[in-house]
Amino acid sequence: MALDRWVALAFITLCCVYGYAAFFTMDDSLPPILRRNPIWPSTFPKMLTVAGIIVGMMVLFAPRSANSPKPTATSDGTMDITRLRDYQIIPALALVVLMIGYAMTLRPLGFLGSTTLFLMLGAMILGERKFHILIPVSALAAWSIWYLVQEVLGIFLRPWPAFLA
Repeated sequence: MALDRWVALAFITLCCVYGYAAFFTMDDSLPPILRRNPIWPSTFPKMLTVAGIIVGMMVLFAPRSANSPKPTATSDGTMDITRLRDYQIIPALALVVLMIGYAMTLRPLGFLGSTTLFLMLGAMILGERKFHILIPVSALAAWSIWYLVQEVLGIFLRPWPAFLA
């Protein structure tokens, strides 16, 4: 079986486990007054489960075309270790380190500072060099996310560094 079908099978399994939690365990602790609501906390997970299973089944049972080439050693989804320098490993590892650093700087720098810095450095790692565009876009994106979470959803996010609060 091809790699894409194995991944689809694993994805379907994950969706089934997630669906079991969404359909059978999430709504047990709801108070009786909330059980009359048309949308429950498990509505979106249920939709994700159904959509995930449908997409996984489409990949799993998709017919192979007769004119598709036979999988070779480089096109079957495996990494060719002899061509390791052709892959972008350094930027990928730098992004992982940057994500860890972002999580560690959320409290000391605040949400706005650490998110702006994360977006700017991430874009620079990926190759963006137009700083006159990068800085305002990163700051606007961080502020927009903070505004939506803090003001619209009502979830508190510390916008400024801890020493200013």
